[in-house]
Amino acid sequence: MEKVAVVGGTGKLGAAIARRLAKAGREVIIGSRSAEAARKVADELGFGLRGLTNAAAAAAGEIVIVTVPFAAQEATLAEIAPHVAGKIVVDTTVPLVPPKVMRAQLPPEGSAAVRGQALLGEGVTMVSAFHNVAAHKLATDDDVGCDVLVFGDDKGARAKVVELTNEAGLRGLHGGALVNSAAAEALTSVLIFLNKTYGVDGAGIQITGKLREP
Repeated sequence: MEKVAVVGGTGKLGAAIARRLAKAGREVIIGSRSAEAARKVADELGFGLRGLTNAAAAAAGEIVIVTVPFAAQEATLAEIAPHVAGKIVVDTTVPLVPPKVMRAQLPPEGSAAVRGQALLGEGVTMVSAFHNVAAHKLATDDDVGCDVLVFGDDKGARAKVVELTNEAGLRGLHGGALVNSAAAEALTSVLIFLNKTYGVDGAGIQITGKLREP
């Protein structure tokens, strides 16, 4: 199985994804701006996780998952760009713009994922996922009961990320082309609104109906 690097892996979402994948048997490397911080979190999480700088993690990983806030997306992608040519990069970025996080505010490019593809260039296969799952729930061993929509223009790359989400204990579903990522990214603001309005502890999504494998 491909080694997975989680860039920004000391954050709540990144650490939760890294832990779940490592527990499932994947070799996972946590990346951070500080190698010391990455090693500290890796040691705390266990399951054979390693900690490196973001750049070193991206260089070592075969699939690179980027889990940073929207405000840090451009700088983080610039940092890892020299190390991800020819690889699958999974962007989890949601374009939340504080303080109005309950309003969808997509960037001029149409979505954070399309923006990320433009920043990294055509030599990278961009896939987006993990937009609508609550990090604090993913950090537990409980069944989150959440579907993850996976977007990308390369069907084979999408399939690999669907497999990753399944390994993490979620249900990964093909969501179509990368431009469709706008739907899941915008939906995050709706879920935040639902959390506040209805007192939900981390609303997620589930697709109804009996789905057949494509």
